[in-house]
Amino acid sequence: MKYGLVGAQLGHSYSPFIHTLLGSSPYDLVSLSHDQLGSFLKAGDFEGLNITIPYKKAVIPYLDHIAPEAEAVGAVNTIVHRQDGLWGYNTDCYGFLYAAERAGIAFDGKKVLVLGSGGASAAVKKAAAGAGAAEVLVVSRTGELNYSNVYDEADVEIVVNATPVGMYPDNGGRLIDISRFPRCSGVIDLIYNPLMTPLLLDARELGIPYTNGLSMLVAQAKYASDLFFGIQRPDSIIDGILKKTEQKVSNIVLVGMPGCGKSTVGKILAASLEKGFVDTDLLVEQKAGKSIPDIFKDEGEAYFRTLEANVIASVCKEGRQVIATGGGAVLNPGNVDNMRQNGIIVYLKRDIKELSTEGRPLSQQESLDAMLEKRRTFYEAASDIMVNVPAGPDETAALVTKELGWV
Repeated sequence: MKYGLVGAQLGHSYSPFIHTLLGSSPYDLVSLSHDQLGSFLKAGDFEGLNITIPYKKAVIPYLDHIAPEAEAVGAVNTIVHRQDGLWGYNTDCYGFLYAAERAGIAFDGKKVLVLGSGGASAAVKKAAAGAGAAEVLVVSRTGELNYSNVYDEADVEIVVNATPVGMYPDNGGRLIDISRFPRCSGVIDLIYNPLMTPLLLDARELGIPYTNGLSMLVAQAKYASDLFFGIQRPDSIIDGILKKTEQKVSNIVLVGMPGCGKSTVGKILAASLEKGFVDTDLLVEQKAGKSIPDIFKDEGEAYFRTLEANVIASVCKEGRQVIATGGGAVLNPGNVDNMRQNGIIVYLKRDIKELSTEGRPLSQQESLDAMLEKRRTFYEAASDIMVNVPAGPDETAALVTKELGWV
């Protein structure tokens, strides 16, 4: 084995893809128990490793040398096997500061609140203090500063989540309400799966600069890869790798009026971008065991909307998909938040005269003009990109790809 990631549960790691782009490949995922860790490191059958939860502290006794920044943090996320033994480094601090700077979040003179007291928290605290933060507070469930008294620190200016709360597969959690920090000017969540946690969705809604942990992941991987090779490449390569990683893991979520071509265009996009395709209306029908017109007829719209919301919540937890949604899905703000977790929302806007109404129960009950008037603002508010649908689905798919900047 040349390179790899060592941890406990690694099923959804993006590291092999990122390190392949960096040239540090082949790159393997190595899931170990605590009992296996020592013998694996002592065998030394590798050139370079990244270390993740829960072993960033546990590897330290097996190292021959430890770099100053790793010693200061008390955690190692990179090991290089050299002739004189195993060297331990911590590239999380560099990755964190890169992510913050890229998001326009500066620490100089700021009061910073770090959620969590684990290994990641220690790296964040050191990095923020080193970048000039006036004060760095760490909040934990049982510490002196905890989640019952954290709002006493109402003048906090930057919030960093260094806990797994909100991380896949337990999407949806948040520890604090950032609206209660009126001076907050930056939010960083180290989580990158999903790309948008509830904490970041709150920041977006409040107009506060924010970033997820994906740029940190790519940046720290770049620094680790440089250590593997004994070189120092320019940081300018990070953005290109980040963009390719975002393209690979993100969903494209298609919204728009019934009959605008979401399913047809979605299948074309999925094939061209090598993503899975999901039609939420079809999943609702499978769950109900009947067609959507029959659901409306037998149980009513409210029942359908509940099924639809459950399907969207489940589907949008996953990444690497093109998702065609029902025409009314955006009317529920919770659906839109779920779509945003991992998705870029694309509004397919089609001339109302071109819309197909076959098998569309609401389209038959109210005029399309009235429906569009009711929904237009919801489509526009939800969407990141709007594409005017031309005559053919292939042309529409090409336009979506162009608007995404993925050509």
